[in-house]
Amino acid sequence: FPLFLQVTCNCFTISNGEMQDVGVGLYPSMSLLNHSCDPNCVIVFEGYQLLLHSVREIQIGEELTISYVESLMPTRERQKQLLRQYCFECDCPLCQNQEKDAEKLAGEEHAWKEVKDAVNEVRYPKSKEEWKHVLAKCQNLLRSHKGHLPDTNIYQLKMLDCAMDACINLESWEEALYYGSRTLEPYRLYYPGFHPLRAVQLMRVGKLQYSQGMVPQALETLKQAYNIMKVTHGTDHSLMKVLMEIKEECEAMMRIQ
Repeated sequence: FPLFLQVTCNCFTISNGEMQDVGVGLYPSMSLLNHSCDPNCVIVFEGYQLLLHSVREIQIGEELTISYVESLMPTRERQKQLLRQYCFECDCPLCQNQEKDAEKLAGEEHAWKEVKDAVNEVRYPKSKEEWKHVLAKCQNLLRSHKGHLPDTNIYQLKMLDCAMDACINLESWEEALYYGSRTLEPYRLYYPGFHPLRAVQLMRVGKLQYSQGMVPQALETLKQAYNIMKVTHGTDHSLMKVLMEIKEECEAMMRIQ
C-alpha cells in the first residue's frame, strides 16, 4: 500500500457526544481491529480520546471487530464503500443474507431516489436562514411523498433526522419531537441490541419529550437510552452523565406529581 492509502484506511472519523462528525484522527492500535457489518465492539469518543466498548459477550479467542462503514446502508452500498476505501469484500452473514435490504429500500423507487439526492445535497448549515431553507425542503419532500415512502426507508429516515436537526437549531421543539418520534421505530429495527446511534437518538427524543412536559414518556425513553448507553459509552462518559442528570430530573418530577 502507498503511504497515503495506508493513512486513509487507518483513520477514524472523530465524533462529538451526539455522534456528529467533527474531524479525523489516526489511532494506530485501533487500526488493527478488523471489520464486520455486525461487530461485537463499537467505538465512541470522549473529546479526542477513542474508547472501545464490547456490545455483547465475547468468547475466549474470539476476534474483536468493529464496523468500518455505516451499517444503515444497503448491502450493495456497504460493499462498494468497503472495496473502494479499504480494498476488500465483506462476506459476513449480514452481507451474505442481504438482511433488511428490502425494508431499507421499501416504498416507491422514484420517491426514495429523489429523497436520496436531496439528502446527499445537504451541507451542514451555518446560519438560521440556511436551517430554515433545509427545513422547508424536508417538509416539502415529506409532504409530497406521504404514503409513498414508509419511515423505515433509509432515505426517508435520513430526511426525518435532517428535519429534526433543523427544528432543534430553529428551537421549534414541538415539531422536532414530531420528526424525532417517527425515527424511533426505524432506529430500533436497524440498530438492534446495543448501538451508540440508537442510544443518542433516544436521548434526544427524551429531552424533547421532557421539554414538552411529557414527563412519563420522557422518563421511559431516557431509561431506554440509559440501558444502551451504559454499554456503548460506559458510566463515566460525559454524555452519560448528562443523560443521568435529565433522567433524575424526570424521576423527581414524577415523585412530585
